[in-house]
Amino acid sequence: MGKSDRLFRLLHLIRGLTPPVTAARLAGAMEVSERTIYRDINSLRTAGARIEGEAGLGYTMVEDPALPPQTFTRLEIEALTLGLAEAGHRGDPELAEAASDAMTKILATLPERQQRQAAHAVNLLHRMTAPQTPTANMSPLREAMWAEEALEIAYADMQENRTRRQIWPLAFSYNDRAVLLLASCCLRQDFRLFHPARIQNCRRTGASFRPRRVPMLREFIDRLEAPYRQEADRKEPGRPPAPS
Repeated sequence: MGKSDRLFRLLHLIRGLTPPVTAARLAGAMEVSERTIYRDINSLRTAGARIEGEAGLGYTMVEDPALPPQTFTRLEIEALTLGLAEAGHRGDPELAEAASDAMTKILATLPERQQRQAAHAVNLLHRMTAPQTPTANMSPLREAMWAEEALEIAYADMQENRTRRQIWPLAFSYNDRAVLLLASCCLRQDFRLFHPARIQNCRRTGASFRPRRVPMLREFIDRLEAPYRQEADRKEPGRPPAPS
């Protein structure tokens, strides 16, 4: 691998991996020595990339002027157009508008050739039956998730039973039929899915649950996948256990 290709890949890894990224982890992913990683990071810094950190602590990309958006490959452009079209199709009005604005900004940074590629993408989104889009105001829920702050909500279930609950909002879950709010219910001490339209009002409590959001999401996904892993283990009892 040439040095320029190696530097480009190193930038991509520092951007994509959870910071701070250690030199050992980068060296393993790149299949080079840690000494090479240190040398390449110095080269990137000299070229203008703002990479914070040092040996033994790990590295974080603060700004990345050396990797502008116009370096998208054609396949990456296809993925962007499809993903943003889905966000515009499924998202609430605020998210749909953000997807449109993001596409406009991305197209403005691309050279003419890649703008044509985006305009004539081969992956198109169309459904005979449109999925349900949120009718509730999702902004307060989204902002509470970003802040990792507990909410107090007034909720009416499918039987119109009304309760007040304190929840830790974790994520929006998009399934084939609806968009649901995944949260940890403080009363039940377990995960629950709520229909945003049935949340009659919500109030941020100021109580933080940081940094538990990401571990709880991993726990929820692990619960969803557990039956499939057990079924696979039943069918292939001699195979090594799947990594957790």
